[in-house]
Amino acid sequence: TQSTGSSGINAEYGVAKERPDLEATKAQLTKQQNDFKITLKGLEDNLLSRLSSAEGNFLGDTELVENLEITKKTANEIEIQVAQAKETEIAINEAREFYRPCAARGSLLYFIMNDLNKINPLYQFSLKAFNVIFHNAMERAEPAEELKVRVENLIDSLTYSVFVYTTRGLFEADKIIFTSQMTFQILLARKEIDQNELDFLLRFPSVPNLVSPVDFLSHNSWGAIKSLSQMDEFRNLDRDIEGSAKRWKKFVESEIPEKEKFPQEWKNKTSLQKLCMMRALRPDRMTYAVSLFVEEKLGTKYVVTRSVPFEKSFEETSPETPVFFILSPGVDPLKDVEILGNKLGITINNGKLHNVSLGQGQEVVAEKAMDVACKNGGWVILQNIHLVKKWLGKLEKKLESTVIDADPMYRVYMSAEPAATAESHIIPQGILEASIKITNEPPTGIKANVHKALDQFSQDTLEMCARENEFKSLWFSLCYFHAVVCERRKFGPQGWNRLYPFNIGDLTISVNVLYNYLENNPKVPWTDLRYLFGEIMYGGHITDDWDRRLCKTYLEEYMKPEMLEGELLLAPGFNIPGSMDYQSYHHYLDEELPPETPYLYGLHPNAEIGFLTMTSENLFRTVLEMQPRDSGASGGGGMTKEEKVKGLLDEILERLPEEFNMMEMAGRTEDRSPYTVVAFQECERMNILTSEIRRSLKELDLGLKGELTISNEMEGTMNAVFLDKVPNNWTARAYPSVLPLGAWFADLLLRIKELESWTTDFALPNVVWLAGFFNPQSFLTAIEQSTARKNEWPLDRMVLSVDVTKKWKEDFNSPPREGSYVHGLFMEGARWDSQSGMIADSRLKELTPACPVMFVKACTVDRQETKNMYECPVYKTRERGPTFVWTCNLKTKEKPEKWAIAGVALLLSA
Repeated sequence: TQSTGSSGINAEYGVAKERPDLEATKAQLTKQQNDFKITLKGLEDNLLSRLSSAEGNFLGDTELVENLEITKKTANEIEIQVAQAKETEIAINEAREFYRPCAARGSLLYFIMNDLNKINPLYQFSLKAFNVIFHNAMERAEPAEELKVRVENLIDSLTYSVFVYTTRGLFEADKIIFTSQMTFQILLARKEIDQNELDFLLRFPSVPNLVSPVDFLSHNSWGAIKSLSQMDEFRNLDRDIEGSAKRWKKFVESEIPEKEKFPQEWKNKTSLQKLCMMRALRPDRMTYAVSLFVEEKLGTKYVVTRSVPFEKSFEETSPETPVFFILSPGVDPLKDVEILGNKLGITINNGKLHNVSLGQGQEVVAEKAMDVACKNGGWVILQNIHLVKKWLGKLEKKLESTVIDADPMYRVYMSAEPAATAESHIIPQGILEASIKITNEPPTGIKANVHKALDQFSQDTLEMCARENEFKSLWFSLCYFHAVVCERRKFGPQGWNRLYPFNIGDLTISVNVLYNYLENNPKVPWTDLRYLFGEIMYGGHITDDWDRRLCKTYLEEYMKPEMLEGELLLAPGFNIPGSMDYQSYHHYLDEELPPETPYLYGLHPNAEIGFLTMTSENLFRTVLEMQPRDSGASGGGGMTKEEKVKGLLDEILERLPEEFNMMEMAGRTEDRSPYTVVAFQECERMNILTSEIRRSLKELDLGLKGELTISNEMEGTMNAVFLDKVPNNWTARAYPSVLPLGAWFADLLLRIKELESWTTDFALPNVVWLAGFFNPQSFLTAIEQSTARKNEWPLDRMVLSVDVTKKWKEDFNSPPREGSYVHGLFMEGARWDSQSGMIADSRLKELTPACPVMFVKACTVDRQETKNMYECPVYKTRERGPTFVWTCNLKTKEKPEKWAIAGVALLLSA
């Protein structure tokens, strides 16, 4: 395999570096052997020509006889030396074997680095760059008398050097993915962990549709415990949890369970086995648990991430090795370049530092700067190269050509934003592989972000406005608002429906606007300021209506007249500061701001659990996709990838129902009411999806049997089925879903069953499963249409109103006279309190509690209730954004603004 080939090369390199004497002897021997062959060939040719030209008795030819003797003697000498050479070669090969573990580790690490582009196409590393790391690591390794210890030191130095080199160019979220993949692969190579257990941890198979018998585990977690209990090492885990529920509840609900001891004999399990159990019990703590696992197996230095100072990175650069900065919103990494340039006497003033911000027409400027700098040893900064797509090929060639005979101080620094998707990635591989990649990310947490916002200003800023008190109060509020909107994105779709590039520029311009408006108005123009900040400065980035509402609501909460009396809480326990000097604001923040929690953003602590759970799911899904495909790892349990896919494929085809017979259905009913039309549309969409599933799987089956050539599409389907993902060609014809393939298929069968029962007699079901539709909007429109027809009301005046009942699906045995009962909705960010019939705060760890059956009916706009109502968006999945369905008005006792800031929404799938 590639891996063993490269470890052979590395072993050779290792011996050359560590024992140059042996490598020199080997080179000498190779040369000697070649010389011997040439000498022998010359003697033999000479002998043959004399023999062929000899006449009469050639024994009398003295010269010929002497030549024979010389040839014989030389051949004997060569034989002795060849035997010696063989012994030396054996000694050299033995030495190489000692270094093979180090070489094998190098090879393993290189292939892990090479796989990182599956996470982000910017993560490209060349073999040439890797060899430099290998060389430097060997030089840095601790010396040791004993060869075995020396090899261990080399392995340690190499692993850590690769870790530092690679993580410097990775985003924070991707560092744990790289580190855990590295740890798992090292432990597998050492045979220290079991492949089947690792497979469970990454795949996390859960027995679907089970009900949890204990209150501290979700149904999905219980399904995973059941699945885990089928393995020998975990037999009776399910019984134990049920039998000792009290003890397990205490463990599961502890604040930092990954540092607690497991109950009973489960505490004696291996670290990987504990990770498997923890993933089922507390998925939200898995990133922390994996970090502890890495620390235990590889050492603390692999989990403490300190950013490498730029000066240190600069030592590794050269004219051939440029630096590539991967940009993050709100961070300027090029300041470091300018600071170092000043120290080394390379500045814009002396003409040695060329800073080009790329855009239309700047390519020529950049090329000239590179031509000048390569001759006089200058530095060239090329900012935002992602903006000049057509020029990048030329830039790649230019980087190669300017290096020839370049001044040793010549350097190129590039910066670019990462592409939003792998398809829109445009930076050439050659540029990325040749460069040292560096990421710079903004600080995390509210405190760090507010400090950073305050850092943009000074005491002079606070003194420039004549109306000092109002200005200071609104200025601090703006800084806090800026920190909240920037940092809120970490909560995923519950934070913002879409990601926006809010940056420091938005804040500084807003403060200028604030100054101008206060100077020019006798009273504080609250409405104008909120409009300017919420709709233009920050709102200018926003493309989603619900996100715009959130931004406006924040400003309404953070900017109101009460703040001037110092009576405004920016967060629970954090009052707006009074008038003070610039440094005191920093001090106030350190002293008064409560510790980081979702409450600081107006969110419920469950938002953090949800965000951490999604982070850990992403971690394991990515590591699973990075697993080598050629090992038993493929399917776990020793099955090859093809065998596993074939098993799943047969199972799906066997369980997939026949398509709906549209002709026969049309003949069964004359009725063409809005509801019946929806039923027909849904059946047609379902037929398109099931026929594609059947076609693609039958085609793949023939490919696996060798009767068809495997196409790219078939390979895509095979990889998806193997990784428990829904293939792209199915997703394109399906409905939005975040489920893995196993759960997705179980859900598909439920949808088909629901349609089958509806279309037997086309009578509206007692309670409709709204989530079971491809297009729930069409069903909601049908409610409006049938009500409008029945009462002869104009359709364009119709709106939907919702009453949340106190009953569940089983409690209904007939549909309503008008409208429809719907079930299958879940609330995120809050819960529905049936007692009071209103929205209430979530219970801890209940992320998406189910709502009772809702009665959806239509009425005219003028009859719609709007008082004490929260306009709650309904989405198909927790990814929100483009999966929006409709707005549902729900009763609330508290201010609706509270729920808007808490990101409260209804979801059609938990």
